Amino acid sequence: MRITGIHHVAIICSNYERSKKFYTEVLGFSIINETFRTQRNSYKLDLRVGENHQIELFSFPNPPQRVSHPEACGLRHLAFEVDDVEQTISYLKSKGVEVEDIRIDELTDKKFTFFKDPDNLPLEIYESQK
Repeated sequence: MRITGIHHVAIICSNYERSKKFYTEVLGFSIINETFRTQRNSYKLDLRVGENHQIELFSFPNPPQRVSHPEACGLRHLAFEVDDVEQTISYLKSKGVEVEDIRIDELTDKKFTFFKDPDNLPLEIYESQK
């Protein structure tokens, strides 16, 4: 067996229109495909992240709450690579997104910080490795 990459990350949101707006208008991800699945009363929105990555945004009626603290067992957070952390923070703040203070990765000396999506999913921006 050989895994060649990550195909997508799936996110279930509590308010589809609010999350769609956040991921497309605030984070700037383009829509690949949007499907309403009548049998599930659910939307599936495929979003392009960069050139080769994808997020699947799902809506379901009354999804249960999930613990989203970065130190909780399970998925810790979703990290996005950016060229300029400070510029990205300024942009996010201009859109009303609360962003934590910049940290420095002690292993790589790269800048990073966290913010949250509309459902409090922890998201990270991390300085490009270039």
